[in-house]
Amino acid sequence: MDFYQSPKQISAFDAKFEAQKIAFAPITFQVARCLLKFDLLAQIEAKPGSSRPQLASLVDLSDYAVGVLLDMALSMGLVWQDDQGFHLDKIGHFLLHDEMSRVNLNFNHDVCYQGMFELDKALENGEASGLKVFGDWQTIYPGLSQLPPAAKQSWFEFDHFYSDHAFGTVLPLIFKAEPKTLVDIGGNTGKWALACTRYDAEVEVTIMDLPGQLKVAMENAKDKGLSDRIHGFECDLLKADTPFFKGGDLYWMSQFLDCFSEEQILTILKLAAANMASHSELCILETFWDRQPCEAGAYCVNATSLYFTAMANGNSRMYHSKDLLKLISSAGLYVDEDIDNIGLGHTLLRCRRKP
Repeated sequence: MDFYQSPKQISAFDAKFEAQKIAFAPITFQVARCLLKFDLLAQIEAKPGSSRPQLASLVDLSDYAVGVLLDMALSMGLVWQDDQGFHLDKIGHFLLHDEMSRVNLNFNHDVCYQGMFELDKALENGEASGLKVFGDWQTIYPGLSQLPPAAKQSWFEFDHFYSDHAFGTVLPLIFKAEPKTLVDIGGNTGKWALACTRYDAEVEVTIMDLPGQLKVAMENAKDKGLSDRIHGFECDLLKADTPFFKGGDLYWMSQFLDCFSEEQILTILKLAAANMASHSELCILETFWDRQPCEAGAYCVNATSLYFTAMANGNSRMYHSKDLLKLISSAGLYVDEDIDNIGLGHTLLRCRRKP
């Protein structure tokens, strides 16, 4: 990854314009959301060349409302205009049709937007200061099942969008060792556990998680008739005396360690190493910002770190791979296999206990 290793080749005039985009970013974000919410972009695509009054009649907004949105959409490069009317531009097309853009936008609006006002306090205090917009929790995880419906839906869509794109590639890699018992640490709704039981008819999966998430996961397993192969193991890995499943063939952590500080990660990895059998392996699937195949990926991953700062827990982030590799080694583990470019920028680390 070399896109951050030299100054940006940009003129002073263009750099100043980029600075203004940052200054007005909260407004442009909400304009984009409203253009989607009120179907303005969809109507412009369906009826290219429509005038402002025509669009106003189609979306049931006033001429004034449509006017201020479209003026800003022109400045944002979402649409363009000729003598007839408005047309959808490339950025507007991706905002309208790209699933990643939709998932990221909804996540930032429904989960992050209000709480990000407290980012400065989160940085000063090391606490998720923005989380108070949803409830009185120290971290977001115990409250996931209690979030408002829109926030809950957007949170899980965001989480699953990135992990689900990795499933097809990673399942054959995970099961090449033919594990009979798989331990899913931080299993959330149980999507990974269900995918594993579909892929291998013999494997039994134990989900380790907090009570709220575990309840949802076990209900999903029951609905699929898999209660005999998917089991729950209640734990809180931030508590020193928490139980830990012992002797599994394969331990799985997907988009999990980024939910903790470096100190907490080291504790968790040491706990895993202490409970792994000599034949066990620990598979870690993460999106490292330094392993992204393009600058857009690194941009999204680094932005997600600030969600952890303000909303999730105040002390975790999306890590540089070298930082996590040091922690793995310090925990008494070594990386047996290191595979990049899985799904949308994931890396798989297969770890074993040091001899």
